[in-house]
Amino acid sequence: MAITLVNPSGLPEIDAYRQVSIATGSRLIHIAGQVAWDADGVTVGEGDLAAQVERCYLNIATALAEVGGSFDDVAKLTVYVVDWTPDKMPQFLEGAARAAAKLGVTPVPPGTLLGVAALDVPEHLVEIEATAVLD
Repeated sequence: MAITLVNPSGLPEIDAYRQVSIATGSRLIHIAGQVAWDADGVTVGEGDLAAQVERCYLNIATALAEVGGSFDDVAKLTVYVVDWTPDKMPQFLEGAARAAAKLGVTPVPPGTLLGVAALDVPEHLVEIEATAVLD
């Protein structure tokens, strides 16, 4: 595995993710922002942030599997959530936890969460892009 995740002393320890990822691999993988589409382009979990977050994570895992990687190879996530407010965090974390359980991933890599006005279609509540490193 080319990624080591850590919470450095002197920074808050966040249960949901790690603050730092250390990449030692040789192939840098950029995954386009994933939305809650299934393989046929049908939106999964319309109106359900947790379901859409879960699907985004699973789509990232699918993309990584195609190039010989897994979610364990993710160095950083960037998350875009429509009309973000802090009270949506429990739903976001629920979706991330469900995906992590299905993928057998713990902990989650560092990430940035940004609130946005809209995404590609009104049904999409979240989009997640990933950067991964493979040996």
